[in-house]
Amino acid sequence: MLRKRIIFTLIYENGFFNQSRNFRLQKVGNLRWLEKNYKFQKIAFSLDELIVLNASKEDKNMKEFASTLSSLVDDVFIPIAAGGGIRTVDDAKLLFDNGADKIVLNTALYNNKSLVRKLVLQYGSQSIVASIDYKTIGESNKVYIEDGTIELDIELDEYIKYVQTLEVGEIYLNSIDQDGTGFGYDIETIIHVSKNLKIPLIIVGGAGNEKHLSSGLEMEFVNAVATANLFNFIGDGLPKARKNIIDREINIATWKSQN
Repeated sequence: MLRKRIIFTLIYENGFFNQSRNFRLQKVGNLRWLEKNYKFQKIAFSLDELIVLNASKEDKNMKEFASTLSSLVDDVFIPIAAGGGIRTVDDAKLLFDNGADKIVLNTALYNNKSLVRKLVLQYGSQSIVASIDYKTIGESNKVYIEDGTIELDIELDEYIKYVQTLEVGEIYLNSIDQDGTGFGYDIETIIHVSKNLKIPLIIVGGAGNEKHLSSGLEMEFVNAVATANLFNFIGDGLPKARKNIIDREINIATWKSQN
């Protein structure tokens, strides 16, 4: 059985890292601030993976983002996934060349299926993470692309089925409604869509404490939980959360330093 994972997501916009609430960004600090407050070299044992997303609106500036990624991952020995604005094979290559172990695709899943297939063929399914953003509107779950600005005329259930036909490695499922609230994951929707899942699932949106992470990991069909909450997990928040999760005997990796 695959071990479950704890993932931290960093949201990047035009040289700064941000807090996000319902996809509205609030600037927090640049790379220097991040290195001062989050020494990933030291807290890597609390994480299984790091995801870095480029949420810049007007100009994604992939070269600048790749340069930031390269500096960020220096001496960080956990897998790194990066994405946001990947529109060509060269964009993906740039991120791989600058430290990414996986790439994250969102908009391209919908409007550039041929690119997705090229990337799967070139780098392998295990290197491609499909990011799906959704909102609950009435009794429907609607999918959004382009940083949550464009609603698709397709239900979440059907979109998940479609995305899996692209042979991606896993799905990163993000609730825009729960994003940044700290109120916990959208458990009801996660359970609902699980019947259509044939590949690993990462859930994100709403985690504000260790109990939220545990509740996600305890669901049989959830392979990983992610949080982008910089402030709730600053300092020793992540080490404590991981220790408590290990104490609950959830199937997650342990190291000697944690025993």
